[in-house]
Amino acid sequence: MKIMRVEKTLVSTNRVQEMGTRPLLVVQEKVGGARSVAVDAIGCIPGDWVICVGSSAAREAAGAKDFPSDLTIIGIIDHWQES
Repeated sequence: MKIMRVEKTLVSTNRVQEMGTRPLLVVQEKVGGARSVAVDAIGCIPGDWVICVGSSAAREAAGAKDFPSDLTIIGIIDHWQES
């Protein structure tokens, strides 16, 4: 699991059918760090600190073992102070 911050929404209308209509968000591990795209399984907004999972856990959290996700948001952190 990783702690990341939601930066913004990513709009992608051209997708493989298996992705359905799940929202995609741009997330970042730390300020100035590399950006990643995560499937939003719970309903986040920019600025939220979130918990993300990768690999097979990401696919299952997004809906199914064959879901094409490598990173999925599974929780919103209520209180977090970046150190």
